[in-house]
Amino acid sequence: MIEFNSINNFELVNPEQIITWLEGVISAERKIVGELNYIFCDDAYLHKINVDFLDHDTFTDIISFDYSQGNIVSGDMYISVERVEENAQDFNCSFRDELSRVMVHGILHYCGYKDKSTEEGKLMRSKENTYLALR
Repeated sequence: MIEFNSINNFELVNPEQIITWLEGVISAERKIVGELNYIFCDDAYLHKINVDFLDHDTFTDIISFDYSQGNIVSGDMYISVERVEENAQDFNCSFRDELSRVMVHGILHYCGYKDKSTEEGKLMRSKENTYLALR
C-alpha cells in the first residue's frame, strides 16, 4: 500500500495516478509493494530529521527509511516540498517533474540501487529517466 501524508498541508494532484505509476516501477523491478509512506514536509522539518537521525547538518530533498525485507519494498520517505521547488527552479524543470524524480529515486533505493559513486549515480539517473518517461 502506498500512502501520502502531509505535515505542511501539501496535496498531490492525481494521487491515484501516482500510486499506479509507482506500483508499476516496483513491479518492473521485480519487487512487491509493501507499506510505503510518503510524508511531505518543509525544509525545517526535514533538516531536523537529518540532524537527529543521520547526524547531517544539511538541507536535502528526501530522507528515506528503508524497511524492505526480501522482495517486499517498504519504508518511509520524507520529502521537503520547499527543496523540491527550489531544485525544480535550479534544474529548469517543472515542480511535477522534480517531485516525480525524487519520489521514484526513493523507490529505486529501496529496490537496491545506490548513488554514491559516479557509476552508481549514472545508473540511478538512467533508471529515474526510464521510469519518468512511463509516468
